[in-house]
Amino acid sequence: MNIKLTKKSLGWTSTLLAAVLLTLTFPQQAVADNNDPPGRVARIRYLQGSVSFQPAGETDWTAAVTNRPMTTGDHLWADADSRAEVEIGSAIVRVDANTGFSFLSLDDSTVQIQLTDGTLNLVVRRLGRDEVFEVDTPNQAFSVMQAGQYRVQAGADGASSMVTVRQGEGEVTGGGQTYNVSSGQSGTFTGTDSLDAQVYAVDKPDDFDNWSQSRDRQYEGSRSARYVSPDVVGYEDLDNNGSWRSDPTYGNVWTPTSVQSGWAPYHDGHWVWISPWGWTWVDDAPWGYAPFHYGRWVSLQGNWGWVPGPINYQPVYAPALVAFIGGPGFGVSIALGGGGDVGWFPLGPREAYVPGYNTSPGYFNRVNTSNTNISNTTITNIYNNQVTNNTQNITNVTYVNRTVPGAVTAVPQTAFRTAQPVARAAVAVNAKQIASAPVVSRAAVVPTRDSVLGKSPATANRVAQPPTAVANRPVVAKAKPPAPPVPFAKQQQELAKHPGQPLAAHEVQSLRPANVATAQPQVKQAPPGKLTAPTMKPGPPPVAGNAGRPTNAPPASPPANKPGTMNTGRPASAPPAPAKPPARPVPTPENRPPAAPQSNQPPAPHPAPANRPPAAQPQPPKAQPAPPVGRPVPAPENRPAPAPRSNQPPAPVNRPPAAQPQPQPKAQPAPPVSRPMPAPENRPAPAPRSNQPPAPVNRPPAAQPQQQPKAQPAPSVQSQAEKARAEQKKREEATPPKN
Repeated sequence: MNIKLTKKSLGWTSTLLAAVLLTLTFPQQAVADNNDPPGRVARIRYLQGSVSFQPAGETDWTAAVTNRPMTTGDHLWADADSRAEVEIGSAIVRVDANTGFSFLSLDDSTVQIQLTDGTLNLVVRRLGRDEVFEVDTPNQAFSVMQAGQYRVQAGADGASSMVTVRQGEGEVTGGGQTYNVSSGQSGTFTGTDSLDAQVYAVDKPDDFDNWSQSRDRQYEGSRSARYVSPDVVGYEDLDNNGSWRSDPTYGNVWTPTSVQSGWAPYHDGHWVWISPWGWTWVDDAPWGYAPFHYGRWVSLQGNWGWVPGPINYQPVYAPALVAFIGGPGFGVSIALGGGGDVGWFPLGPREAYVPGYNTSPGYFNRVNTSNTNISNTTITNIYNNQVTNNTQNITNVTYVNRTVPGAVTAVPQTAFRTAQPVARAAVAVNAKQIASAPVVSRAAVVPTRDSVLGKSPATANRVAQPPTAVANRPVVAKAKPPAPPVPFAKQQQELAKHPGQPLAAHEVQSLRPANVATAQPQVKQAPPGKLTAPTMKPGPPPVAGNAGRPTNAPPASPPANKPGTMNTGRPASAPPAPAKPPARPVPTPENRPPAAPQSNQPPAPHPAPANRPPAAQPQPPKAQPAPPVGRPVPAPENRPAPAPRSNQPPAPVNRPPAAQPQPQPKAQPAPPVSRPMPAPENRPAPAPRSNQPPAPVNRPPAAQPQQQPKAQPAPSVQSQAEKARAEQKKREEATPPKN
């Protein structure tokens, strides 16, 4: 037991000693790290249709290009019928049509996305213990709690949103409330001051979901994942564009197979200015991201190969892993007005990268050890000699790629600073020029507005842009984002003092007005949320959308199947409106029997129930007695009771079963043979009544439902017969008998 305790104590002592030694070695690291740029950025990976890009702090939009890095403050807009894909390393963000988003914050521990309108699909591969991954919409902030697959939609009304969790776990905060959304659930959230939540089962994927899943399947089982760190952005694109092999000197090497003869790294692309790194390379090849921001290049038997960094290190992004050459006399051209050229070549394995921006010793160590095999002693010596002393010329290092034929690429400074294609603007330099020119850590070229946009003024702002209401819509945030970026125009004067060197964080801060708040103007900080149980709803979420909104976005008004919102104006739960009372006249004249015009024929109104559509009678109406003889046809409910007609033959005897209060199927009126027939001479003129009895005979078959709630016989026939017999008897009594 004592031995185990001793070992444990020694272990803690060793850990503490190592921490002390690290502090002594880099005494300013704890303070200087605040000025270090992030080790993680996003990459525009795929574009479809019309997609626009707005650099941080700018008001102009330009056409988005693949492989452009994205960082805090950058915006992306996918116009109608357009889509985009952005890769972060541990996550993928996919953008549907009519969607605008930006990064409120993107660094080593935070991904905070601003979604003002539209739909995002997220695939979060890994989530650190203290990592923040948040999507902020106009009425709520959604926090990803686990790795998984998510969909977030912001409604076009600015007061509704929807969150779908296919896999994982998430949390919605807004209006002082917090709701949990679990795997297999979709939640609709409406309101701003108070957040109302309704949770449904996840619906089947739509077209955007299917597209996203197909993109995921495209990169499943990547072979390159066996050779690189999982957080190297863009390694999946290496599979179909090159091959891997093992080299005894450099280890695993990837060789591109889709390049032309004489190709060299950092030759097909352009340079842009991205704060806080400065000059950044954007390659044209679809696979051209990972090999130009991580690892090193080496020439093997005349072919270029890419050597990734150690697989077990957290990779640190670099804007371009090159060494620059230039200075007075390098590439001077009279045709260019005496301006010098700018040249560069790729760094080789075990060669240190010296950033052109301000860094701490800790960052300098991480950016090198994560991208190549290099000793800590070498890193420390180079940092002390070049970074601490601010020495730009590197004279004590032999670079393996500097003398490789075709490795050095050079362009005029004007082409460099205006983001022109390098392959088109490249100038020839000979070995003598290369050997005599000094090697420097940064390109001493002052950036311009074109450098930031990445396009010339002729093409800037001639692209699709989000509507002003969408672009200026504020969002709710749970995590506090950093201060908004300072526009390039405010930095340009200071940048000219030190060509090619970005401003340090404290220098940028000094450019902010002292009396202006540093909070994001388009961000509303969410108050602490009280955990609230959402309303659980059966079935899939409501589907509502239009050309300017995501397909399944929650509608601005309540869904049509919600009580009180049907187009009919009555509650959805109410039964269909019943037909009007039986007193309603016959709907269509053509369905009335021919004898209907005769006012002395009471049966005329009886066809009315038969002509009503079956769906209009949810319940059979109450049976009504027959009207009295000779009375004008009344509404059925106003007919008197049959009691006054006691001198008639018993009505129930001749009435068909349909006259009973209960509905009888296929009730038919009494056939004419069952009616007492008067003497022919005493009948009324037969012509008007030739087609009258029985009334149902001439009705169109379609107008008779299966059930006749009130089928009534024609009582007036019997009354007329009695009257005829009475008149005949009077005549007989008035005629004297014959002798």
